[in-house]
Amino acid sequence: MPALSSLRWKIALTTTMVCCLVAAVLGILVHNVVARQIVGEVRKEADAELDHALGHYEYGTAHGDVDIALDPPDLPGPLRALVARGQTGSMVGARKDEPVMWAAGPADGKALAVWLPYRNTRDRLRDIDAAILASSALAAGVVALAGVFLANRISRRLVTTADVARRISAGDLDARVDFPADGDDARPARSRDEVRDVAHALDSMARSLQARLEAEKRFTADVAHELRTPLTGSLAAAALLPEGRPKEMINDRLKALHLLTEDLLEISRLESGGERAELAPVELGRAVDRAVAMTGLAASVRVIREAVVLTDRRRLDRILANLLANAHQHGRPPVEVTVTGPVVVVRDHGPGYPAELIEQGPQRFRTGDPGRGRGHGLGLTIVAGQAAVLEIELRFANAPDGGASTTLTLPVGRLPDGK
Repeated sequence: MPALSSLRWKIALTTTMVCCLVAAVLGILVHNVVARQIVGEVRKEADAELDHALGHYEYGTAHGDVDIALDPPDLPGPLRALVARGQTGSMVGARKDEPVMWAAGPADGKALAVWLPYRNTRDRLRDIDAAILASSALAAGVVALAGVFLANRISRRLVTTADVARRISAGDLDARVDFPADGDDARPARSRDEVRDVAHALDSMARSLQARLEAEKRFTADVAHELRTPLTGSLAAAALLPEGRPKEMINDRLKALHLLTEDLLEISRLESGGERAELAPVELGRAVDRAVAMTGLAASVRVIREAVVLTDRRRLDRILANLLANAHQHGRPPVEVTVTGPVVVVRDHGPGYPAELIEQGPQRFRTGDPGRGRGHGLGLTIVAGQAAVLEIELRFANAPDGGASTTLTLPVGRLPDGK
């Protein structure tokens, strides 16, 4: 039962069980004390009547105030045995199916016994037991309700804190618990609130993390922006160099650095959350075939089933180009692209993705496992960012027969003319 396994019910049930245990112990103690007192009073009265009866029997006078008999057949066996040993005693028993308090003592080798009605005493004890039971049940109910209320309050605040933690983990760095701090509300703080301490620690961590990430984003964007101008000038100056191998090498490195700068700027825009897709219905099979052809990279395209999806063709081209470039750079041919309805699968036959990429997703500048020769730097990071903008479900995996496999599941759309 999932509901009963939650913290609120565990606290409530524990509180109720403890209350019931305490009530049971106190009830037993009260019952024993009261019963001993009430029964002791009746026993004392019966012993007094027995003393009077023995005195009258010794002097041969009558004693008619109470019921008295010599060797009555209803006398309980334990009390009869006690009298046979020459002792006197009393105990609760029955006479003619009626509860009585017996008292008996030796008289000329026989048992002289008196008895007092015990029904009222027994009813009184039962009423007291019922009152104790009702009081215990009422106390347990009140404590249970109080436990549920307090546990629900604690659980609700913990659930709120956990929900905020999940939102922060998902990337919402603006999420905060915002519980009032000590002294912020109308009631002065009289005791330590551990739940509030946890919430404040989470808020503080989120603010610190957000500040660091914002600083990192600004630094990346500033560096990329500042590199743009000198790189453009360097490319223009390199064009003036005389033809030859040195010029080719300089142009090749400058173009690589220029592409890296553009990638950094694109990542900065994606991470800022300001990118907006221009969505339109697109025939996916044709769009993928065209995008693969535009890259100029060797890859086979197989359209099993055509589908119309709602996407931004420019951004989709960027995603496919990066995936194909990554497959050719870190994998091995053949590279295959398969379209099945709104699902696109890009795979190669290389060493596959490293385990941390599959588990955590692509990270900037991470090169993966050097032994396997597979990286996941800016290219796959851009793929993940653009997929998030297009609301594409992205999954990285390794094919059972070897090679990296990337699956894109696009939102389904429709053609503008309703076809």
